[in-house]
Amino acid sequence: MKIVSFLHNNVVSYGIAVDDGIILAGERLDHRPLAGLLSDPGPLADLAAREPDIALADVTLLPPVPESGRIICIGLNYKRHIEETGHDAPAYPILFPRYPSSLVGHDVPLVRPRLSDKFDFEGEMAVVIGKPGRHVNPERALEHVAGYACFNDGSLRDYQRHTSQFLPGKNFDRSGSFGPWLVTPDEAGDVRELSLTTRLNGEVMQRTRIDDLLFGVEGLISYVSQIWEIRPGDIIATGTPGGVGAAREPKVWMKPGDRIEVEIDRLGTLSNPIIGEEDRA
Repeated sequence: MKIVSFLHNNVVSYGIAVDDGIILAGERLDHRPLAGLLSDPGPLADLAAREPDIALADVTLLPPVPESGRIICIGLNYKRHIEETGHDAPAYPILFPRYPSSLVGHDVPLVRPRLSDKFDFEGEMAVVIGKPGRHVNPERALEHVAGYACFNDGSLRDYQRHTSQFLPGKNFDRSGSFGPWLVTPDEAGDVRELSLTTRLNGEVMQRTRIDDLLFGVEGLISYVSQIWEIRPGDIIATGTPGGVGAAREPKVWMKPGDRIEVEIDRLGTLSNPIIGEEDRA
């Protein structure tokens, strides 16, 4: 299944994306919180054979799990990206948070803030937790996955480097994106086989196979679950490959009028135009 969250007629809801339409699920399931359904997707699956109720074009897509309370990003997790930054490979995953206000859905503008023009792209694959757990064995980690999605960890590089902490550069309002939908494991298959491509205005900036991750999905879930109990709706953005704008000469920054795309096999394409904060209505 492809699970979507959206705004339609000023009402937030969720459903199942099929072809160019959406099967409405929120209304049929008494608007139960989506995070709870991730641990028991049966009620959603029971609706998947229906005809779509509305067109995708008639809604504004939101991040697939908009009410997520925990968004954990992983730094320096692709070998080529580690090389281009000049860092040594970390012994443990590098974790930092993003907050929901920093993320938008598919085809919704990313906002370059007025304080910086060093707005960089980071195409990533996100993993969403469906089953709670603590001290999860890596061999059982995939049992806790509700699905996968494309993610753009949009970064203000100068603010990211103000201190040793990444948080400021990663959390400007509406600077990152997530979507267009959450693809369940049965449809995503073995994600290590998938390829990720990031394009800026149609030009390929990043391209890699997911199996180039230093710490794979199983290891990340296990490690994070040592720190706290993972819960349905938790998001782990697994890191970006080489090719970011900050590592290029000349530097390549996203600017108003651009369009950035993150495409992952079987997971879809997350596409966002760029606007300036001064142009935001």
